[in-house]
Amino acid sequence: MNYTAHAPAVWDPAFADADDCLLSPDQCVIRGQHYFVKGLIEIPVIGSDEPFSWGVWVSLSRESFSRAADLWDKPGREEEEPYFGWLTTELPIYPTTTLNLKTHVHTRPVGERPFVELEPTDHPLAVEQRTGVTLDRVREIAAAVLHSGGGEQR
Repeated sequence: MNYTAHAPAVWDPAFADADDCLLSPDQCVIRGQHYFVKGLIEIPVIGSDEPFSWGVWVSLSRESFSRAADLWDKPGREEEEPYFGWLTTELPIYPTTTLNLKTHVHTRPVGERPFVELEPTDHPLAVEQRTGVTLDRVREIAAAVLHSGGGEQR
C-alpha cells in the first residue's frame, strides 16, 4: 500500500560525494541551494481503513527547510504551519507529469513522515487524493510500478 522514491527527480548519483550535497532517507540538499524533504501523499482507499501512500520528495524554500530541520526531533513539531513546496517526484503512471505540482507539507509527530497535500487541481493524482481510489486501482498502480521499476515497495 506504499511505494516510495529513493531521491528527488533532480538528484544525480554523482552528487553523493560532493560536500555541498546530502541525501538521507528524509532530507536532501543539492549544491547547498536546493532543499527537499520526503513525505507521503496519502490516497484514501474506498472500503479500507488503510490509505495508499506515495513516498515523494518536495522542494522547500531554504527558510522552510531550515525551520523543518530545526524542529525535526522536537516533540510538538506537528503544531507547525504547513510549508509550501513543489513536488519533485515523477510518478510515471499518471498521463501528465507530477513534477512541480504545488503542495503543502504538513509536519507530523516525531518519527512520522510529513503529509503532503496537493493543491486541489484537476491533475489525476490530486483528484485521487481528494476522492479516493478503489482497491482495483491500487492493484493497477502496483502492477504499473512493479512493471516499470519506478519505485520501492515499503
